[in-house]
Order: sequence, then structure tokens, then C-alpha cells
Amino acid sequence: MVASIPYITLAWLVPAFPLLGFLITGLGKNRLKHNQAGILASTMVALSFLTSLFLFFTLRSSGQESATITLFNWISAGDMKIPFAFLIDHLSITMMLIVTGVGALIHIYSIGYMHDDERVNSFFAQMNLFTFSMLLLVMGANYLILFIGWEGVGFCSYLLIGFWFKNPEFNYAARKAFVMNRIGDLGFILGIILLFFTFKSVSFTEVFTQAATLQAGAPLITLITILLLVGAVGKSAQIPLYTWLPDAMAGPTPVSALIHAATMVTAGIYMIARSSILYNLAPITLNIMIGLGLATAIFAAIIGLRQNDIKKVLAYSTVSQLGYMFLALGLGAYSSAVFHLTTHAFFKALLFLGAGSIIHAMGGEQDIRKMGGLRKKMPITYLTFLAGTLAISGIPPFSGFFSKDLILNHAFESSPILYILALGGALITCFYMFRLLYLVFFGNQRLDTAHPHESPRVMTIPLIILSILAVFGGFLNIPSLFGGESGFSDFLHKAITSKVTEEMGASTEIGLIAASLALLGFIIFMAYRTYVKKSVIPAGDKESQSVFAKAISNKFYIDQIYATLFEKPFGFLSDFFFKQIEIKVLDPIIDEIGILTSKLGDQVRKLQQGIMSFYFFAMVAGILLFIIFILIV
Repeated sequence: MVASIPYITLAWLVPAFPLLGFLITGLGKNRLKHNQAGILASTMVALSFLTSLFLFFTLRSSGQESATITLFNWISAGDMKIPFAFLIDHLSITMMLIVTGVGALIHIYSIGYMHDDERVNSFFAQMNLFTFSMLLLVMGANYLILFIGWEGVGFCSYLLIGFWFKNPEFNYAARKAFVMNRIGDLGFILGIILLFFTFKSVSFTEVFTQAATLQAGAPLITLITILLLVGAVGKSAQIPLYTWLPDAMAGPTPVSALIHAATMVTAGIYMIARSSILYNLAPITLNIMIGLGLATAIFAAIIGLRQNDIKKVLAYSTVSQLGYMFLALGLGAYSSAVFHLTTHAFFKALLFLGAGSIIHAMGGEQDIRKMGGLRKKMPITYLTFLAGTLAISGIPPFSGFFSKDLILNHAFESSPILYILALGGALITCFYMFRLLYLVFFGNQRLDTAHPHESPRVMTIPLIILSILAVFGGFLNIPSLFGGESGFSDFLHKAITSKVTEEMGASTEIGLIAASLALLGFIIFMAYRTYVKKSVIPAGDKESQSVFAKAISNKFYIDQIYATLFEKPFGFLSDFFFKQIEIKVLDPIIDEIGILTSKLGDQVRKLQQGIMSFYFFAMVAGILLFIIFILIV
């Protein structure tokens, strides 16, 4: 069934463009000349963005809230009837614009960043496939199509994180991301199976219509939502399945920007927001999300304080910001979570691409302790990176202020203690981001062998566009306190059923904003005093640090703990089965079967004498045996 909105059937073009780009650049990677693959791939994603923009205005002017486009009947087996269909509503169109808009800028930036890479054509083919998979995820009209896109971005992340596969560490990071995501995906697929057995459908419309009649707190709904949450925890890097995301920095910087800003990690947030009706019926699951989100936000922020790799700092900031989105989801403020997802896409893509510009200028150096003094040599990168830092720190009027302040307000309405903890995480974020900014751009250059310079325009133009979005993106959802109407939240409420209101008392809100801004100002001053005035450079020798500081530098030894509890035992079992079972038992059995088969063949071959009378005898005997067998049976 196709909804009666003019031109809405063009929605299939949105994922079709990057899929076509993948096929052309992938199949023709040995024929496309320099920069052709990058231009083609970028054009395809840009066309998807323009189509999404057209669909946005079409849906908005139609007066309808959603449209379902069925491309073909996909699965029909008994009671299971699953069409291959897209759902175009206010939530999916928002995600489509983010994925294609930010994704197009990252593709364009990659033309300059990956300019000299020998496998650049393969890179752009994989980037287009990544974008196609994410679009399939956010546009699917049922959980099964969503899951196909879900698995697609997981596979593409494996390819792109391990893109420079000649480095064994990068291969390990790719495998780690793939395996940890599979852990979450197991819970997700079990949740989908349970959904089908409960509602006899995996279609969003049918599932949510039936679920709306159920009682809140029902054990079955709680189990379904927890299983779906396991998938979101893996994909969106929450405790305990977060350790793959910092290691994903092994991939090229544009990949980091795409994974952290526009795709992959946002998938879990989208899936839970899409399933808001189910989660509203599962208060236990919502409380679990609050705990997971808050713990992840604070824990990752603390680790970020002691990271000295510029991409690792940004990686842990992503984990922390995703924690705030989960906190909002747990509070039932789904539209607030999606709003922060949107602003985060702007400033995090900007920060990662800015980091790539810095790494490009420093000849591949990523240690912020070896940088310094870059603001005069890279003014565009500095100003855009500053905009991203102010946005993620929640300084008004930058975009992060509006989205993070909304989440903090909901936390305060739920519990003042929750608000204090969430604000503490925000203050830590502000400190390590300005630590990063001051160490990279202020002071004197500390690496004499580097000759930093501003990046080419193909890289700086996307930075400028993203910085504009980072500055003004928050104006999409101006609260009434500042004379706005919370337009973004109202837009999403047509597709999301939130449990909270978007407004609070003006005096209370002003007080909270004033307190947080005062604390943020103090944090920025302390960072300036430490890293600019006193020119403190983080210690390189971990042995000279305090026990707690050393623990932070080593990321609280979580990777080592996981290695001890899981990797080494499974590695031991793998070696045992290989050496004791496969080599000593299975291989000899297989060899003997082969030898026996060969000997049997030698014996049967002796019957082939070329004597026609024997062949006739064998044929007649075979027929008689067949007749006797039929008569007996």
C-alpha cells in the first residue's frame, strides 16, 4: 500500500543513490581515475540529501503524519507476511536528512583526506555502502528491514575500521568492533523473534497498535524491550559493550566521523525512539536505561580526561554523549534524545574532521602533547574546531547548549541528584575538550619535524558548513524561555510518544542555566590557567602518576579485564580444540575416510572391464533387485 502523498514514492531513490554509487565505484575501482570515485560517491550521497529534503517539504505540506511505501512482497510463509517497505514519517525523515547531509560533507572532505591512498576507490565504495545500510535502517517500515540495515552498518564498520588492514592492530580493532556488536545483535534478534510471536507481526504500525492496548509493566513487554536494549547497548557503545568504539579510531578519520556522528552509533538511539510506545510500557527497562546512560556518560568522560591521542579524546566524548542520549531515553524524553543526536551529529562530525585536518597537517601525528601553536598556522581549522568545542561543552548560543540543557532539565524534574550527576559529567566534558583545544592550538609548537599548514578547500569547506550548523543548529528547538516554540520537539512528537513535557518553570530553568554557565565558565578558566598560562604538558611517563590518574590513563583496565575474563579463556579453548581435537582426532578420521574411499574406488574400478555381456547382466540384476525391493516394502 502506498500512501496518497504526491511524489512520496520517490523515497526509494534515497537509498538507491548510494547503492548505485557503491556498485559503480566497487565494480569499476580499477578503471576509475584519480578523484573520480570520490566525486561520484559524494555526488550520490548529495543527491540522496536533496531527495530527502524534497520529501521533507512534501510530507510537511501534505498535512499527513506518515506514509508507507511498499516496494514488493518480500516474505510470505503461513502467518508471516513481511513486505519490503519504507516508512516515511517525521522521525525517519529527520534521520535521513542527518545521515545524507552530514554524510555528504564527510564524503566531500574525504576527497582531500584520502587523496594519496592507493585504495581510495575501495574506500569510497565502502563509504557509499555504509550510507546505504544506514538509510535502510532508518527508513524500514518493520523491524526486519531495520535489522538488515543494522547488520549492514556493522559489516561496513568492520571493513572501514580495518581499512588499513596491513596493520595488525587495526585488524584487531575491526574484529573487536564486529564481535562486540554481534553480542548486542544476538539480543536484538531475540527481541524481534519474541515480538513476532507476541504480535504476529514485525511491522511498526501493527506492533505499536496492538501494544497500545497492553498494560504497563507486563513481563513480556519488559523482556522484549530489554532484549532490544541489549542490541542498542552494543551498537551505541554503552557500558559494558562500549570498548569497541574508542578502538574504532584505527580507521581513517572520515570513517571515525561517519561512525560517531551520522551513522552506526546513532542506530540504537533511533531504534529505541522508534519503539517509544513499547518502552513507555516498560518502566523497569526505562530505569535500566537511566542507570546505563548516566554511568556511561560519567565513566567515559572521566577516561577522556587523561587521553592524549586526539581521536581517542573525541571517541570517549562520543561514548559520553551517547550516555546522555540514553539518559534522555530512560527519562521518556525521546524527542530530546533525538534532538541531542542531531546537534551531536553537527559538532562531532566537525570535531572529527577538524582532528583529521590537524593530523593531516602534522604529518600523521595524533599525540596532542606534541602539537601546540596551530591557531596561527591553521586559522580556519582553529575557528571551526573552537565552534565544535563550544557546542559540545554546552555554551550558549551554540547547538549543544540547547540540546544538553533540555536533557539536564528533564533530569532535574526526575531527581535533583540525577541532575547533579549529569551536570558533573557535562563539566568534565567541558574541561577535557578545552584541554584538547588549548594543547593543540595554543602555546608553542612542540614537534620540530612537523610543518603544519592549512588544509585544502575540499577539506575546509565542509568544516565551515558544519561549524555553521554547530553554531545555529540549536535554533531548531528554541524553548519558550527564549521566545521559541520548541519546533523540533513538536515536529518529532508526531512520530514519537514522549512521557515528559518539554517545558518547566521559567524561574527554575533560569536558575539552572545560570548555575551551569557559572560552573562551565570556571572550568574553562581552570583549563586555560593550567594549559595556557602555566603551559602544563601532560606527563608522558605513566609511572609518575598517582594510582587513580594511572587507572584513568589505562581506561580503568577494562580492556585488560575483558581480555582476562573472555579473550584468554576462549583463546585457550580454541587452542585446545585445534591441537587436541582437530589435529589428533578429526584430521586422522577425515584422512582415513579419504583413504577408504580411494581403496573402495579402486575395487569398483575393477568391475569396469569393457565387457558388454557383464554390463547387461548387471543392469538386469539391478532391475530385479529394485522390483523385489518394491514388492517387499
